[in-house]
Amino acid sequence: MTAFVFSVWTVLLTACGPAVTPLPAPTSTLTTETPLDEAEFTRRRLAMVENTIVARGVKNPDVLAAMRTVPRHRFVPEEYLDFAYNDHPLPIGYGQTISQPYIVAWMTELADLKAGERVLEIGTGSGYQAAVLAQMGYLEVYSIEIIPQLAETAAKRLAELGYPVQVRQGDGYYGWPEVAPFDAIIVTAAPDHLPAPLVEQLKEGGRLIIPIGPPGSYQTLWKFVKQDGELTAYELGGVAFVPFTGEGAQKGLPSPTP
Repeated sequence: MTAFVFSVWTVLLTACGPAVTPLPAPTSTLTTETPLDEAEFTRRRLAMVENTIVARGVKNPDVLAAMRTVPRHRFVPEEYLDFAYNDHPLPIGYGQTISQPYIVAWMTELADLKAGERVLEIGTGSGYQAAVLAQMGYLEVYSIEIIPQLAETAAKRLAELGYPVQVRQGDGYYGWPEVAPFDAIIVTAAPDHLPAPLVEQLKEGGRLIIPIGPPGSYQTLWKFVKQDGELTAYELGGVAFVPFTGEGAQKGLPSPTP
């Protein structure tokens, strides 16, 4: 990793690198008449973790246990059930995707999460990343989704599956000030600069995992650690996420000066 130090008010623009890109939309061979074979889904899930997550260097035992447990097939549309445990993103409607499983595991590991910490996810989507965080069993998990239909369905799905996640519909650019500060923030959509409100809502010692880059192109994944009023930034390589939407990102609001 390459480390840099920024003041907390620095606006960061990014360089981009190679990344894993979404595959063309497949068509599932399963139908509404096909019963879900939970044993087969479990077999595929365990194989996915070993072959595409452990094999690529994720080591945190709690993250791996969560990835082995959370039923990703419950977070994808029915027409993609056959592909729920392939290691690539899948469409979930409204121009959004469920992230590649390896990326979910890697970003969760990068957050260095500890028991009792408060975590904010920006970009609930289908709820899969939030479910992985909640499955770890010792975190207070909050998630924000800007698209009302996705926020509603994700909140319902998470509740039905027993994951204690607080879901809010709103513009994630501004974070969730009413319940801040956060020990960690994981952002699953890409702005083209570092959102100042998220920096402000990060605790001392907090970690912010975020892709940054121009819409429609590759972005760079960054890890920021807040220490003594400054951010140490670690450049982690190229990724591909859907872009931030909403007022904050569209206006490109500048970070305030001290």
